[in-house]
Amino acid sequence: MANFTILTEFLLMGFSDIRQLQIMYAFLFLLIYLATLMGNLLIVVVTTFDRNLHTPMYFFLRNLSILDACFISVTIPKASINSLVNNRAISVVGCAVQVFLVIFLSYFEITLLTVMAHDRYVAICHPLHYQMIMNPRVCMQMTLTCLLTGLLYAGFHTGYTFRLPFCQSNVIHQFFCDIPSLLTLSCADTFSNKISIRASVLGVGVGCFAFITASYFRIFSTVFKFPVKEDQRKAFSTCVPHILVVSLFVMSGIYVYLQPLSHSGSIKGFVLSMVYSIIPPFLNPIIYSLRNKQIKEAVRIVVQRKIFKGI
Repeated sequence: MANFTILTEFLLMGFSDIRQLQIMYAFLFLLIYLATLMGNLLIVVVTTFDRNLHTPMYFFLRNLSILDACFISVTIPKASINSLVNNRAISVVGCAVQVFLVIFLSYFEITLLTVMAHDRYVAICHPLHYQMIMNPRVCMQMTLTCLLTGLLYAGFHTGYTFRLPFCQSNVIHQFFCDIPSLLTLSCADTFSNKISIRASVLGVGVGCFAFITASYFRIFSTVFKFPVKEDQRKAFSTCVPHILVVSLFVMSGIYVYLQPLSHSGSIKGFVLSMVYSIIPPFLNPIIYSLRNKQIKEAVRIVVQRKIFKGI
């Protein structure tokens, strides 16, 4: 048997090899992280305290905001702090936890976005039956299904990846631990791993995206029949940003996981990993709060109640 050293830690790729750029990028991404965290937590607080927002749409939005806050917290703080202190190390256990959380939260995000598309479809195409179809019990069941299947999905792929021996190198060509980068470091046969991750990414990603596309196709078909142009405009302003963010998330994620392993350390893959792990959590609060009159009004009311009441 060939001798190899059992790895105890991996080295992540930094944002740059130049020290000044490392510090600049670290502060930039920390600012993005803090803005994302504040935006998502604001939506959580507002949709929790304002009873007018206790509807299925805002129930899912609250869960999406919690999810986005967790998702960006898994990757950006660790990468930014590593750049600031010039230390790229991450333990094998820490890497496994990061892989599990990234896969779980990615799965949860795309399936929850699919559920939200279905919610919008029912609300616009079947408004008279909306309360009956999307009742609180159904909403909770859908969310728990996304969560539990996500745990199983992430657990399988994490365990199946870390059963492999890693002896090629300990340098991960990514700013966080992900499966494609780890597979390039293994000295064992990874064919079954590549097939399983690509088949599941295609099945989940393409399947959910197809369902979302079909939902919005039926939504737009109904919206075009609205007699009032203002109602059409409101429906489009709600749905189009959702579609754009979903498309960005799905396309960039699918590219990262389906590209050949020899390309997993490329700059393009590095950038696209940033796109699907940073941009959707950052944009969702902007799309769902700054463009939503109910959210903005609720923010004003909650601020007046909680701050001025204390004064």
